[in-house]
Amino acid sequence: MDSMFHQYPGGTGPAYDEMFDAGTMRPAYDQFRSTLDTMTMADLASRVEALQASYLDQGVTFDIGGEERAFPLDILPRVIEQDSWSTIERGVQQRVRALEAFLADVYDAGQVFTDGVIPRRVIATSSHFHRAAASVRPPNGVRVHVSGIDLIRDNDGEFRVLEDNVRVPSGVSYVMTNRRAIASALPETFAHHRIRPVAGYPQRLLAALRAAAPAGVADPTVVVLTPGVFNGAYFEHALLARTMGVELVEGRDLECRRGRVMMRTTNGPEPVHVIYRRVDDEFLDPVHFRGDSLLGCPGLIDAARSGQVVLANAVGNGVADDKLVYTYVPDLIRYYLDEEPVLRNVDTWRLGDADAREEVMDRLDELVVKPVDGSGGKGIVIGPAASRPELDELRAKVMAEPRNWIAQPVVQLSTVPTFVDGKLGPRHVDLRPFAVNDGTKVWVLPGGLTRVALPEGELIVNSSRGGGSKDTWVLAGPTVAAVREEVVVHAHQAEPPSSGPAITDLTGPGEQEQQQQQAREKGGTAC
Repeated sequence: MDSMFHQYPGGTGPAYDEMFDAGTMRPAYDQFRSTLDTMTMADLASRVEALQASYLDQGVTFDIGGEERAFPLDILPRVIEQDSWSTIERGVQQRVRALEAFLADVYDAGQVFTDGVIPRRVIATSSHFHRAAASVRPPNGVRVHVSGIDLIRDNDGEFRVLEDNVRVPSGVSYVMTNRRAIASALPETFAHHRIRPVAGYPQRLLAALRAAAPAGVADPTVVVLTPGVFNGAYFEHALLARTMGVELVEGRDLECRRGRVMMRTTNGPEPVHVIYRRVDDEFLDPVHFRGDSLLGCPGLIDAARSGQVVLANAVGNGVADDKLVYTYVPDLIRYYLDEEPVLRNVDTWRLGDADAREEVMDRLDELVVKPVDGSGGKGIVIGPAASRPELDELRAKVMAEPRNWIAQPVVQLSTVPTFVDGKLGPRHVDLRPFAVNDGTKVWVLPGGLTRVALPEGELIVNSSRGGGSKDTWVLAGPTVAAVREEVVVHAHQAEPPSSGPAITDLTGPGEQEQQQQQAREKGGTAC
């Protein structure tokens, strides 16, 4: 191992390195010593090549300029100790509970406005606030069935929340396929660690969806609604439907009759009770949203309002994803739960506030400025890396529509050793833990998706910006049973759909997914 890491500079720069502290290996990674000691860089390179070939063969790819490439999976996993994970787990659970209460309030009584916790105009001006969702009350009170809370680790090693994803969070398919691939690529390393399993996610999700069924339905029919094969996350839609054992449907497979949703089958129409929808709000129901959309089904919102069907996640959740609303979440936790936040936000300026805007304008070249409804890294300007014309253009945009922007300090995301161009180097990472809410408990998948920025020094980890991923290992503590991953048993479930397209980005719905959906309507593929 000394020969493998002897030139690795991690732990000596400004960013927190998760493997090394000033040249000393951290305890979470210490067990690598016995297994990596026997490996050379040539051994590692050959396994990397086999790993990439495996992903190409399986169809786990993404598209750059019309060329299919294997989705970059780094061979070295990210390891998180049980104590750190316990904090993450509690923080994610707390955040989901607060956002559930917030969404229920926003689309009903609005007491949070009356009590002055958040201004009504913040919600009314959000592009993801949908009045069509008002008074739609889920049978078991759950609107956020699935969430992905993006975390970063700052210079001091503290996990902080970067943003919330409670619309249609993507990426859990990589968590499962990454685990299977790394278990095969590094079997000796995998065998010497007590790692929390991830294979049970589909069963947890299915149980939560069934628990959300309309009242009086003992054996609900659950379906996964996809925009179709041209969507960038179709691989995930098909994988989840197959592993849950439910039907994968498109909008044309559904119809609404007298407030009920029916699925067309070879045996005739059959009722549908729960729809795990992977279609953005704006394309879901042409009666209430985009009239030209062919991706959804007319009447879905009315059926949900009448209590005949449950949409998971609920329509209108995107208002909680708004990065301006994000700045109020710590206050929402205190308001709804009477608790202090377990996980802190990244320090943030609201540019709709005159004083904050004045300070940010004076320091524009020092800060990161983000659009409040952006996704996939689109629209983000990192001040220290921007040119003068780019900063001038940004300044004009912020001054024209200040509500649409926030600013944050440049946080040096933590680094983890990553195999790039035949050598190991520190690369910045974030973490998206996935949570499932069944109405009685918020369960957090132990691990989540680690996204890694592959270009040296890059801070944006999205795959659309050249990012990749890592398998995330949560070590089992002494009181947690170490369950071996059922790699062989579940291998057939992780195979890709035979007609699936390239995966382009797993950063959530937002603009990139909408482009894919618009392309589906036109019968083509978006780049």
